[in-house]
Amino acid sequence: MRRRVVVTGIGCVTPLGPDIKTMWRRLLAGESGVGHITRFDAANFPTRIAAEVRDWDLSAVGEDPRQWRFQGLHTHFAVGAAKQAVADSGIEEAAIDPRRFGIYFGSGEGPQDFDRFTQMMVAGIRGGDDFDLAEFTKRGLEVLHPVAELEQEPNMPAAHLASLFNIQGPNLNCLTACAASSQAIGEATEIIRRGEADVMLSGGTHTMIHPFGVTGFNLLTAISTRNDEPQRASRPFDRDRDGFVLGEGAGVVVLEELERARSRGATIYGEIVGYGSTADAFRITDAHPEGRGAISCIQMALADAQLGVDAIDYINAHGTSTAVNDKVETLAVKQVFGPRAYQIPVSSTKSMMGHLIAAAGATEAIICLLAIRDNVLPPTINYETPDPDCDLDYVPNQAREAKCDTVLNQSFGFGGQNIVLALRRFTG
Repeated sequence: MRRRVVVTGIGCVTPLGPDIKTMWRRLLAGESGVGHITRFDAANFPTRIAAEVRDWDLSAVGEDPRQWRFQGLHTHFAVGAAKQAVADSGIEEAAIDPRRFGIYFGSGEGPQDFDRFTQMMVAGIRGGDDFDLAEFTKRGLEVLHPVAELEQEPNMPAAHLASLFNIQGPNLNCLTACAASSQAIGEATEIIRRGEADVMLSGGTHTMIHPFGVTGFNLLTAISTRNDEPQRASRPFDRDRDGFVLGEGAGVVVLEELERARSRGATIYGEIVGYGSTADAFRITDAHPEGRGAISCIQMALADAQLGVDAIDYINAHGTSTAVNDKVETLAVKQVFGPRAYQIPVSSTKSMMGHLIAAAGATEAIICLLAIRDNVLPPTINYETPDPDCDLDYVPNQAREAKCDTVLNQSFGFGGQNIVLALRRFTG
């Protein structure tokens, strides 16, 4: 029999708040964390809005920001969320064999140093229209800092967390776009199930709110240009949606083998009972139009959890607010659940905090656990005009009290990466 895995600690740093309590309160109030970009001058960009983490630094979790000055924001967010989760779990370092304590993260790359890169580009074209590689390289060696460049790598948050908490067991990072941190939680769960670790720190962190990130998504026409109405820009499943809103932050959970958690009297937020992982094998940026990857992923998670379609009380949708995702995700839910799809509440919290990219799935898994804890469902805000292709119950605009024992967390990323987690109230 495989070992059971429960969640005993949660932490977050998000555009809706730097801690669980603040984020959850604002989600249930239907507030938006979207505003005009302040991280850089976006005046000449087609998109000038994002959901930024504002007025926060590492001093909030007892760290001296000066000691982390070379580390990227992705590491800062990860440390902030992880310190909350570990403290919340009540695990004590002295009571853990560090070789049985692991980490599996879904971290994106750190923010690029756009100003220094611009200096390098200017040096490279200074001699005329032809790009001068020698000048570009020379200027790069003068202005770039080696540690800062190293710290942009996606694996660095996990490396720093391992040092911070003396984690000597499995240490892995995946970067599967928008599905990364959900996949990290699923794979961390499998590591505990197989007996390769007893405790895993898992989740994700990311920011793409920088000139390169915004430029890339603008070129893909994937993000909203509703610049005059930032808080109304993210509108999943609404007919007038025009793309997602970039967010940033981190979500971290402590996963623990059930008997170990029981033996120390840990608070258990819920159990990870199902995990599905598939690929569309279609296009880099488009979901398969018939939802084949999403459908098989939902079915895989249900089978892994040994759950029927009648068991699901709530679905936290990927719900990006793009034309393709919302239509295909709705189709996939209807294909799997049949007529019962219309009875299952489905909401997208990206309507309020934007899309945290690699950190989205873990943050939304935490939201699922809070919904289970409190029997209340967060809304999809900005849902004003129904779309005939999106005809489910999206918990429009207001939170709803409802029985919530078993939920699905859906994450569908660029590249056709599909992850679904099934989470259940722990009852013994």
